[in-house]
Amino acid sequence: MDYRSRTYRRRVRGDGVVSFPVSLKESDLLISVDRESYSPELPEYALSLLAGIRRELEQYITRDQKFRRALIPHPLLPGAPRIARLMAAAARRAGVGPMAAVAGAVSEVLGRKLLPMAKEIIVENGGDIYFHTQHPIRVGVFAGPSVLSNKVTLMVSSGSRGRGVCTSSSTVGPSLSFGCADAAVVISHSAALADAAASTLGNIVQGEEDISPALEKVHKIKGILGTAVILGDKLGVMGDVELVLK
Repeated sequence: MDYRSRTYRRRVRGDGVVSFPVSLKESDLLISVDRESYSPELPEYALSLLAGIRRELEQYITRDQKFRRALIPHPLLPGAPRIARLMAAAARRAGVGPMAAVAGAVSEVLGRKLLPMAKEIIVENGGDIYFHTQHPIRVGVFAGPSVLSNKVTLMVSSGSRGRGVCTSSSTVGPSLSFGCADAAVVISHSAALADAAASTLGNIVQGEEDISPALEKVHKIKGILGTAVILGDKLGVMGDVELVLK
């Protein structure tokens, strides 16, 4: 399964759901809404929202070059846009740089902007997901070369506030990771926080002996609901995580 060509998206399915891609520069999203809420104008509207979100973030980064490069929490300049504030707040809790939260933050901000137009919505951004649905969703875990890759599925409910499910990996995707985990998964009320905390979780896991301490440390972050790590043939979980093993 190739993350670059997004072949994993072929597995996205659900009764009464319409899915469509929205792409702009580095952002490559798949948005799913309930069939009743879908309209032919929705993809173009979602693209315009994405363009606005990206424009605000890019303009801020032009003012604050350290925001993009920081590997630790970074203070914001006055007048920072919502997307930057969300990323910075998530980074502070997780102890990483703000760009560690960018994919989850884009999913979350865009998803919340679309909520008034959809009863149910799922926004997937390179495997980082924000969703607000009436029923639990199943999230498959792609863990690169691990024997458990595509054999572990998480059952996650959205609650009243929606949820974020995000993954960091040292063996899949272009994101920076200082650890060795094939997949470090975090569930949170906030997709931005889930994304930042997944980076923290993945960074800590250097070997099998790190799995339990890493799960315990990240699970203590305020706002984290559940965590999971796959390293080779090892699987560790903690918190509000319902597993469906194939």
